[in-house]
Amino acid sequence: QVQLVESGGGLVQAGGSLRLSCVASGSIFSINAMSWYRQAPGKERELVEHITGSLITNYADSVKGRFTISRDNGKNTVYLQMNSLKPEDTAVYYCYVPEVVNTARSTLPGVWGRGTLVTVSS
Repeated sequence: QVQLVESGGGLVQAGGSLRLSCVASGSIFSINAMSWYRQAPGKERELVEHITGSLITNYADSVKGRFTISRDNGKNTVYLQMNSLKPEDTAVYYCYVPEVVNTARSTLPGVWGRGTLVTVSS
């Protein structure tokens, strides 16, 4: 079984920065891709950024130039550095792993974290 735990959310003023972390734990052999999603109140969950190996893909135009995804493969951790935060960035941020290869070399389906709340005040 694999679990994802996000951290780093909180309350920040507009223009500030936060760094989110997501740690994957369990019987993990390898993780290829990791993603950050967010869901604002009353809105659908949206894909923010995605990293496959070292290839980064940005999906949310609204965060281009402000958010950066990175990963530490040795720690099975993905980060989301968020700068120049705006009130419209307020959301629950979720970590998602599309698939995991476990230590038995089986491929497991996607796993979601429980989310971390980011609130940006104006």
